[in-house]
Amino acid sequence: MFKTNYLNNNVNINEQITIPGGPPTAFVTVPENITVHLGRPDEVAENVTVPFIDYIKNVASSELYPTWPENALIANVYAIVSVALNRVTLQWYRARGYDFDITNSPQFDQAYVKDRGIYNNISEIVDNLFNDYIIRDNQVIPLFTTFCDGRISQCEGMYQWGTVDLANNGYSPIDILKYYYGEDISIVKDAPVGGIGLSYPGEPLKPGDSSIIILRQQLGLNRIAKNYPAIPEITNADGYYGESTEKAVREFQRAFNLPVTGIIDKGTFYKIRQIFVAVSKLAELSVPGSIYEEILEVTRGTLLQGDIRPRIEILQYFLDVLSNYYEGIPNIEYTGIFNPQTRAAVIEFQKIMGLPITGIVDEETWDLLFRTILGIFNTLPPQEVYLPRFRYPGKEYMKGQGIEQPEIFIIQEMLSYLSLVIPSIPPISEQGVFGEETEKAVIAFQNMVGLEPTGIVNEVTWNELYRIYREQRFMNYYRTEPL
Repeated sequence: MFKTNYLNNNVNINEQITIPGGPPTAFVTVPENITVHLGRPDEVAENVTVPFIDYIKNVASSELYPTWPENALIANVYAIVSVALNRVTLQWYRARGYDFDITNSPQFDQAYVKDRGIYNNISEIVDNLFNDYIIRDNQVIPLFTTFCDGRISQCEGMYQWGTVDLANNGYSPIDILKYYYGEDISIVKDAPVGGIGLSYPGEPLKPGDSSIIILRQQLGLNRIAKNYPAIPEITNADGYYGESTEKAVREFQRAFNLPVTGIIDKGTFYKIRQIFVAVSKLAELSVPGSIYEEILEVTRGTLLQGDIRPRIEILQYFLDVLSNYYEGIPNIEYTGIFNPQTRAAVIEFQKIMGLPITGIVDEETWDLLFRTILGIFNTLPPQEVYLPRFRYPGKEYMKGQGIEQPEIFIIQEMLSYLSLVIPSIPPISEQGVFGEETEKAVIAFQNMVGLEPTGIVNEVTWNELYRIYREQRFMNYYRTEPL
């Protein structure tokens, strides 16, 4: 590839946006697809739109030799990705009135050969690097990494054959890149892919894991299986990476020429996404609903790693309370995010209680967790309990909701404490069920603060209840040792 100043009279080809110092952070979204013009910019030629990852594999297979040392190949792939992302991010051609993102002319961009074969080892490297790119330190736009072969043509950039010599002399990929582009460059890793959806979490998904991301992959695989019958349906798509999921992943990898490991690494993750998008568009008239609706349905009664719903705060509080009574359960920070620390605590609780060890808070785990908490709080008067801030759960609570609910229990705990310091609020003996006692206490509280006395805890009542509880609790804090 040899770069010129074509169309570059007024704009720096390496145009950047400067940001404050710090570690490299992804400010760029990698596109799902890229449109390639099969000719010079002003030449009449075909445009082809292909998945971005396939474009990088094609260019790498066209520009590089598969027999080169791996470190040389990796350095070159970083450069190829950065060129493409620079063109897309700056809309280099589209801003000039063209209807494509990049050309296949090495004189202006980099080589792309329509329908060419892809080398296996290059394909595997690209699977892991296609959303990593090079930046100048303290800048955010991918660097336009000029390169050429270094034998037939020379340029002010990287010599591809020179990378081979450096790799053979023990240079790492980043060392090779710094040799040519300077010491002030960094690699941004795992940039988000596409405008909508989940990106690779940074670590492979494997048997025994559980999370919303795994659920997303399971539902994607099941949708793909409708078009590729060799891939078995995952029989229990609930976010837990079990035997059925591993079997489906292996068959998917086999069907699409990926290393058959049964583990969802970065390459498999994005290949599932790519095939799911393709299949969904083909079958959009026959497949009802969206994958996001399916996720909401599956998680309606469960909590998975990655969840951010208000109930996560209550879960973390309950687990933190239990950490005072069960040695194996770690202390928990109240982040409101079902993070790995929370999952680890859930797993310890499941081990102690003899439940299936999934890290998923399903109905069985919730029920036993809540009953264990009730057993503890039965022994504690309200003045020995301190409740942290809980966000409004997003639904109203009123008399007649028959099942026990943690959110109702939190309402009752706040009212029970207030009944000790505010005579007009009657005490409550109910736990987790919204009965007549709770309704009377809610009405008394609403009358006290000037709210309509409906007996229903809506968002306004919930927030006001916490405000008054917090004021009174801190005012009397010196009297007790909070839990």
